[in-house]
Amino acid sequence: MAQGTSAPASDETVALVQNAAVRALNFEQGDVAGLNKARADFTPQGWKEFVKPMEGFLAPNGAPQFTSKFVPAGNAVITDRANGVIRLKIPGTLTQTQGKSSTAYRLRIEVQASGVPPKIEHLEQITCDKASAVTYCM
Repeated sequence: MAQGTSAPASDETVALVQNAAVRALNFEQGDVAGLNKARADFTPQGWKEFVKPMEGFLAPNGAPQFTSKFVPAGNAVITDRANGVIRLKIPGTLTQTQGKSSTAYRLRIEVQASGVPPKIEHLEQITCDKASAVTYCM
């Protein structure tokens, strides 16, 4: 199938989308190439939306001024799949480090992707309340 056509979401599609979302949230401070490797997994609009919240934390050359590590707490949960679009939720822990300061967040990422191969159209990080266990942050 040509890129951009729709196909039913298979286990392989779910894995591709989950891996791409996790890859996007894992990058090192100062490594512009590492951050930009994830761009190929996004639609142009999806990438623009993804990096917008980082604007104040990117160097003039686009290098992140912090390190980000996302560790899933399990496999993605499909919340919807129709008309060639798949929506997933992935619980986990995000740790952001800048210099010697580090903060960890329990959160879930919500991802929407479509096409063949699937491209991320939307990736949102939703912080869980402190009382909830990561696996219940859905």
